[in-house]
Amino acid sequence: MGRLVPAVTRAFDILELFLDGDGTLSAPDIVRRLGLPRTTVHELVTTLAARSYLVPVPGQPGRYRLGVRPYQLGSRYAEQLDLAAEGGEVARTVAETCDETVHVALLEDTDVIYIAKVDSTHAVRMVSAAGRRLPAHCTAVGKMLLASLPAPELAARVPDGAELAAMTPDSLTDPGQLRDVLAEIRRRGVAVERRESNPDVSCVAAPVRDRTGRVVAALSISVPTVRWSEERRPELEALAVQGAAELSGRLGYREAA
Repeated sequence: MGRLVPAVTRAFDILELFLDGDGTLSAPDIVRRLGLPRTTVHELVTTLAARSYLVPVPGQPGRYRLGVRPYQLGSRYAEQLDLAAEGGEVARTVAETCDETVHVALLEDTDVIYIAKVDSTHAVRMVSAAGRRLPAHCTAVGKMLLASLPAPELAARVPDGAELAAMTPDSLTDPGQLRDVLAEIRRRGVAVERRESNPDVSCVAAPVRDRTGRVVAALSISVPTVRWSEERRPELEALAVQGAAELSGRLGYREAA
């Protein structure tokens, strides 16, 4: 591995300061927060401004904000993102931690489509495949995604008189009961499914957001009944939330302070 270049590292340190606060900084602010010499900060800020990474704030002499170049780089990065590939990498890390099957799924109408899957190494595990489609109301990922819809859109997809198909005796089939469950999911930020899509499997799921904060997918951990317990559930929920947050970060999402 090559040597890190101190000047480049300091330039990135300056740029990353703009991720916090109101998005504007003065040279004295940077000196104070990074502990760098004033001359060094002045030279770095001047260089970054010359390359359009920083621009002066109109009407506020000596203050800077991010310029157009970081936006251009971020846009190009977003164009190259592959949700399935990024989801697969994160799912693999989560699966290695808990040794259970991990999925990433999207919502299409009232179904979920699995776009990434990493299996558990246990002999007893959930049987599924990327590309599989299931009714959203029967799955943890699907309920997480339905819970993230604006109320009018949810009502259009799941109207009061909708007939919700059952996959197991534990599946939710009443739209009103489903809405109550979705309200609880919105409150907690995590979804749970107990034997609703498979009589031998329970799942937990958390939302995945893009750079605008919109929920675009969900990540779930699926556990056979023989290894599921309510005592273990909080640990699995926390791991699903952590994995979903990692994937959201890869998509450019940054949680508000």
